[in-house]
Amino acid sequence: MFGNKKTEDRSQNTFSPTNGSTNSLVHGTNIKGTINATNDIRIDGTLDGELTCEGRVIIGKEGSVKGNIDCLNAVIEGSFEGNLRVKDTLQVKESAKILGDVNTSNLVVQSGASFDVSCAMGGEKIKSINTETNETIALKTSNA
Repeated sequence: MFGNKKTEDRSQNTFSPTNGSTNSLVHGTNIKGTINATNDIRIDGTLDGELTCEGRVIIGKEGSVKGNIDCLNAVIEGSFEGNLRVKDTLQVKESAKILGDVNTSNLVVQSGASFDVSCAMGGEKIKSINTETNETIALKTSNA
């Protein structure tokens, strides 16, 4: 009210159990290999490989990932090709281009996004990706 003009985009405030710090792969950086992150990670460069993150993965408009991602939450603005497993919420922005297999509990896709995927949602089926043989195994979970 009195000079406090704080505005925030609530669409990107999906809960993340990390301590608030974010790893960053900046534009112009290319990585081939495996990344394990306990905190959120933002990718504006390119990653060819595996990413496991205990928090939120953000692929910026200039970012590109080809491979497998396993994370708590994800916001995709750039391009992704591969297998994407999001335990909670996947947000696909209008500038996103996604190709591959997606498994998530909650999904938000904005108009204009390219979302060419095989998608499984909810708690009944969880796909486990065997990266060594590239097999997809469907596992049934119990609701007990």
